[in-house]
Amino acid sequence: MKAVIRNSNVLIEDFIRTQVIRRGLDERTAKAYRLDLEHFYIWLDQNDISDSASDKEGWEEKVEAYLSYLSGEKGLRTSTIFRKYRVFGYYLSYLAHQGYIQKGRPLKRMKPAEEELHSDNPLTKQEVDAFFQAMDREYEGLDSDFRRRVCLRDRIMMELLFYHGIEISELLRMETSDYDRKTGVLRIRRKKEKDCSIYLFSRILREQMEQWLAEHDYFEHIEEYQGRMFLSKLGKPLSMKMVINVFEKYRVMAGIEKECTPKDLKGSMAGYAKDVVRGMWAE
Repeated sequence: MKAVIRNSNVLIEDFIRTQVIRRGLDERTAKAYRLDLEHFYIWLDQNDISDSASDKEGWEEKVEAYLSYLSGEKGLRTSTIFRKYRVFGYYLSYLAHQGYIQKGRPLKRMKPAEEELHSDNPLTKQEVDAFFQAMDREYEGLDSDFRRRVCLRDRIMMELLFYHGIEISELLRMETSDYDRKTGVLRIRRKKEKDCSIYLFSRILREQMEQWLAEHDYFEHIEEYQGRMFLSKLGKPLSMKMVINVFEKYRVMAGIEKECTPKDLKGSMAGYAKDVVRGMWAE
């Protein structure tokens, strides 16, 4: 165990590089993994755990003790503990594969609390309303046409996530040709499943799409990407990180303090879909 402790920084970075980045996960995930592992090693050192077992044995017990500490003394949510449980499971498999530790038993199974696992409303209606109101205020307060176009792009992406439950990866694959202006039907390019089409039931969202496509050429700086639906200021396809940053910007502006991601916005619609859809048809 001492050898692993001594080389912890090197091992963490190699794990991040080979097991996270190469798998195509975003930088936010890599940062979360890194912090989880760094805090674990700090806990080992502070509690003199590094000298309590042989170099290659006892790692499952140490991880389980750390998770119990986070749950009992630190009071972390069960869903947070479950996320860390998966990270440490990946990391122990990596260490065993590299020969730093012996391959032992699996970590004791953990799962999120039932009420957290089946939460139907990650963000409340008030929080979602505040989120989109923050985007509206931003748009109305901008004095630059280009910045208003960027804000319009961001608003459309967030509305597609919320109202239609589209995945971020699906947003990033969209082409301008996927939207039929006459019918209001949008093609969704699935990664593994068969492609499907959805109808944009909101008149406002259809008008926003029409406006965005009319001004799309302001972003078409690189020929090979001109057909991509959502482009950056430089004319390149948006990345997962860029979409996450857009969500985070307006989360803060809306005063939403809870930890959440664009997936929580996507999952919030189920809690009050009938009310929203009813209101959209009434527009």
